[in-house]
Amino acid sequence: MNRDYPLDKVRNFGVIAHIDAGKTTTSERILYYTGMTHKIGEVHDGETTTDWMEQERERGITITAAAITCFWNPSYMPKGDKSLMHRFNVIDTPGHIDFTVEVKRSLRVLDGAVVVFDGVAGVEPQSETNWRYADESNVPRICFINKLDRMGASYDKSYKSIIERLNKNAVRIQIPVGSEENFKGVIDLVKMKYYTFEGEMGMNVIEQEIPAESLEEAKKYRAEMIEKISETDDTMMTEYLEGKEFDIPTIKSMLRKAVLTCKIFPVMTGSALKNKGVQLVLDAVVDYLPSPLDIPAIKCIDPNTGAEVFRHADDSEPFSALAFKLQNDPFVGQLTFFRVYSGSIEAGSYIYNSTTGKKERLSRIVRLQADKKEEVQKVFAGEIAAAVGLKEALTSHTLCDENQPVILEAIKFVEPVISMRIEPKTKGDQEKMGGALRKLANEDPTFKITSNPETGETLIAGMGELHLEIMVDRMKREFNVEANVGKPQVAYRETIKGTAEADYKHVKQSGGKGQYGHVRLILKPMEPVVEGEKVAKNVSRYDDFEFINSIKGGVIPVEFIPAVEKGVKESLDRGVLAGYRMVNISCELIFGSYHDVDSSEIAYKIAASMAFQDAAKRAKPAILEPIMKVEILAPEKFMGDITGSIASKRGLIEGTSMRGQAQVITAKVPLSEMFGYTTALRSMTSGQGSSTMEFDHYEIVPPQVEKAIIEARK
Repeated sequence: MNRDYPLDKVRNFGVIAHIDAGKTTTSERILYYTGMTHKIGEVHDGETTTDWMEQERERGITITAAAITCFWNPSYMPKGDKSLMHRFNVIDTPGHIDFTVEVKRSLRVLDGAVVVFDGVAGVEPQSETNWRYADESNVPRICFINKLDRMGASYDKSYKSIIERLNKNAVRIQIPVGSEENFKGVIDLVKMKYYTFEGEMGMNVIEQEIPAESLEEAKKYRAEMIEKISETDDTMMTEYLEGKEFDIPTIKSMLRKAVLTCKIFPVMTGSALKNKGVQLVLDAVVDYLPSPLDIPAIKCIDPNTGAEVFRHADDSEPFSALAFKLQNDPFVGQLTFFRVYSGSIEAGSYIYNSTTGKKERLSRIVRLQADKKEEVQKVFAGEIAAAVGLKEALTSHTLCDENQPVILEAIKFVEPVISMRIEPKTKGDQEKMGGALRKLANEDPTFKITSNPETGETLIAGMGELHLEIMVDRMKREFNVEANVGKPQVAYRETIKGTAEADYKHVKQSGGKGQYGHVRLILKPMEPVVEGEKVAKNVSRYDDFEFINSIKGGVIPVEFIPAVEKGVKESLDRGVLAGYRMVNISCELIFGSYHDVDSSEIAYKIAASMAFQDAAKRAKPAILEPIMKVEILAPEKFMGDITGSIASKRGLIEGTSMRGQAQVITAKVPLSEMFGYTTALRSMTSGQGSSTMEFDHYEIVPPQVEKAIIEARK
């Protein structure tokens, strides 16, 4: 069985944005114009295709990334010719910060992105976070300034906010004609044509000459566009300085090259709700965003040798894929979404999970149209699909050919910042709750479950109050489990500010074989990790902990070193001040001793744990709290009350600006002070204020706050 679409005609891209920028509305237009739906679903009606979960439709927000496969013949190409069609694998991602995991993992497996901006607000906090994630994955982007029909919309202000807050290499490739209620259409600066959108749902794209009153402005911005593109290529720059005129194919070719290398980010505009501009964005996806062939070979590690190897987007290479998302389906069980980087795989065959070292049968493969499934027999390099029947695969696991195994780089996720107690309502719920929570945690790596061995309580942790609320609601609806929940709690951390050494000998004689383990450790704050820095052979490094084995002369046999590291790692979960997890610690094993008969793994594990606890208590321990980046939007007359409220919450105001008629305050505030702030802000501003909040960093708490936290934990 051969592939039905050549690789150069495949585009894997995501639609990303801040909440309420019109991302799902744009995705619905994509589905409609590509012929996948015959009726446009609107967010406000709760009838969208990509927001298919009940909670999404009720709240009008996207919670889980939805994968869609659709087909597009660019509007400037002859219709009806199947050879010109392109396959789009589109992922509509959430905009709310609590579900940011969906954006991060989607960008890891996508080749490009369409970033949607609200034409009134411009760049918003989550726009910056998503942009940063795209930078981390080196994903080429097209910007779409949406909602130009809204009162207060400004293309120029929104464009300026992209240049100032995201990247100075953004460049207009379109300009609007009119704005707000007078928004009529867009001018394409590459072709120097004016486009309007006529007929039912704006289906007919009408190409016209540029209106006389807009011609000078179009010429000015076209010159600016060509200058910016020419700066990315020495030959084009020389020709530009010599005054050469460039034809349309040359401009498109050079622009594509610059977009693929993230040197240019084209900016387009329109109104998805009013059916203006979306078809031209789809054309731009074909013209400027990469196919899998344009993406550099993916770097992997050979698990047998530790050597770097590369996999190319080629069907003839060994199979390799990354599982990037799990989803529980009531009819078929667990779906494992995966991106194929090389080779191909057929339904019914066996695949090797190189992360776990286990082999599993892939019973079925499906392509997703949001919540609808199309069964396929085989998937090829560059494609995205979902597997049915995999029991062991989790997010970030590598699936590959057993005879030529590789491990792909894992997706890194942020740690939860908020937790709360949860308990089943009835005995029947108790039996089902554990399984339901495990399935939800497998789906979402930022949702964690822990149990307190002393109290027997179960704690769930996530990215925010809404995140946990949705998870409890999903448990009730999808798994029929009712639960009582406690008040949300801040996920504090502990660390050390100083250096300390501890020596501990675990010796136990009670008849028969005894126990003997002896270690000496040095604890100190972990130095920041330098990207690309080679890690020494005697160092095991993790995100917020490192273990250094400095044993010389075999004073502790090499087979017991992993037990020492394990004992230290387990101790990290029990902080010495208030029992919170310890982070940013460097632990060096410098000395010890052993007994020929009595030494054992468990003895060294206990010795390491006791030595760690002793050293941590003397290394100036401190409690860390999550600090949130907060943006507050409200009329100017309320600014005094708002700034006063931020100051009373130990907050630090970083800046103020105007957005339309409203004032915007950006601040850093401890999460512990922000519970219930949305309600308080509405009350303070007579319902006219709104705020958004996202995690920024951890910071040491002041002494009086630390004392209160420790007392509360007792």
